[in-house]
Amino acid sequence: METSRPRYAWRDPGVALLLTVVLCGAWTLRDWHDLAALRLPDTDDMVRLQQIRDWLAGQSFGDLAQHRLGPVPGLEMHWSRLADLVPAAWIVALTPWLGGHGAALAAVILWPASLFCAALALTGAVARRLGAPPATATLLAALAYPATSLFLPGRIDHHGLQLVLILLLVRVLLGTGSFRAGAVAALAVTASLVIGLETLPLLGVAGAALVLLWVADRPGSRDRLLGFGFVLPIALAGAGILFRTSGWSVPACDGFTGLLWRAVQCAAIAPMGLALFAVAGPRTARARAGAAGIAGVAAAGAVLLLAPQCLDPYGEVDPLLARLWLAEVGEAQPLFGAPPANAIAYAGLALAGLIASLAIARRRREAGWWVVAALQFTALAITLFQLRGAYAGAMLAAPALAVTIGAARARGPFALVAAWIAATGILYPIAATAIFPPRAAAGPSCTTPESLARLAALPPGHLLAPLDLGAYALAATPHAVLAAPYHRNNPGNRAMYDFFLSQPAQSEAIARAWGIDYVAFCPDDLDRFAREARDPRSLAAGLRAGSIPDWLVPIDGGDAPRTYRLASRH
Repeated sequence: METSRPRYAWRDPGVALLLTVVLCGAWTLRDWHDLAALRLPDTDDMVRLQQIRDWLAGQSFGDLAQHRLGPVPGLEMHWSRLADLVPAAWIVALTPWLGGHGAALAAVILWPASLFCAALALTGAVARRLGAPPATATLLAALAYPATSLFLPGRIDHHGLQLVLILLLVRVLLGTGSFRAGAVAALAVTASLVIGLETLPLLGVAGAALVLLWVADRPGSRDRLLGFGFVLPIALAGAGILFRTSGWSVPACDGFTGLLWRAVQCAAIAPMGLALFAVAGPRTARARAGAAGIAGVAAAGAVLLLAPQCLDPYGEVDPLLARLWLAEVGEAQPLFGAPPANAIAYAGLALAGLIASLAIARRRREAGWWVVAALQFTALAITLFQLRGAYAGAMLAAPALAVTIGAARARGPFALVAAWIAATGILYPIAATAIFPPRAAAGPSCTTPESLARLAALPPGHLLAPLDLGAYALAATPHAVLAAPYHRNNPGNRAMYDFFLSQPAQSEAIARAWGIDYVAFCPDDLDRFAREARDPRSLAAGLRAGSIPDWLVPIDGGDAPRTYRLASRH
């Protein structure tokens, strides 16, 4: 007997909630030592927490500058306030009961858990729409590394929210369309653009799929196009008012800036024009295809004409920083330029899922499967240039791999075991580590709660430290920080590299010019700087050899990090 619709409408979210409670509970217990001290998993999570604190402490809603980072008066961040809203609301609501620290701790656990539950529920809903086993797909999504790493406790940065919006967009593209579905798609696209541009290629493919479904005259596709075309310009206009930041006039296409907003508003005329074309009356498939082609060229032209910087968002990064820092950022590395273990761990599940989706789409010849396969292909193409594309590819793999597992049951236990191995994302990093063992760490971590507490105990001052430590220090200490891993901070980041790579006399001049009070670094940072230094007489090479210039005075605080204060001029 077929399960009634109201009954299974609760089943998918129920499975998602159960998996969320079990996994997020286990992750929280595992990471409790760090979480309890608000030492979060990633540099962006730490700075996001500090951004929320600054806002709640009185910094204006539109002021997204980090005033303790980089040159005075601070660095205009390329983020938006949208991703701050929910965790900030959790903190405000829970502070009367838990206190400030307890409320922040609850927020950094509850927010990624809520997003994880939403991602799993949406994956189950997408699978059900495609005719895939929803419970199996939800379970696979819960194990879909590297996507699951975005939802670990403490991961309050915007990437998890963007992945949820992509899944929501996929959900409204499948099945019979409606005006409401188109409106939801427009709101999801707008929200994703406000948050950041990492998913821009996926948004473009999803928009193209929505239009092509109308060209093919699929049921409800006209109504969905109307909702999307009419709501998108309005949503973008509202976003330009509500989420305009202090960095609105920065001439860059690295976030929700005025430059990007004007370009996407012009591009939004294309779906609006197609919606008006659809309202005018019945059209032949050839006429719809012609109109869609003209609109697509116009939209692409508008973006390239008004915001050519979008072709290279990091084009303004100093060449030295691009070589020594940006090229070493794990998720920003190209697939074939990354260490083999990282390449397998990130791209393995996405590739397996794409192959499965293409096979199913070819066999079933259903539009929904072709839409999902197109998005998976786009995600894998992004991964060729930046590993972060694998996040969406891994999560979108779940429905097709669930179908593959179902089909393998009929072929016997060996086929079933092989299907589960190929579909279980967490096995890819395990296998990659077994094949390519990682190098041993050069020394103890400098961002443990204890290490950061030692830095925080120093009188407030201006800290010069390598990029990652700088981000953690910004949120965990009262110090101003010269450098942190953000591409707009060219002057501060370049000064930090020049400081370690120059000879001691030049390094002292750099530190004095920037008003530095403290210098800190980790043993592995010191080894890396010494290797990068072309001059064997550099400060990094000297410190590595134990030669400390007289203008640096060691602070007795342990080796992780090694900390110095600048001696006063005589």
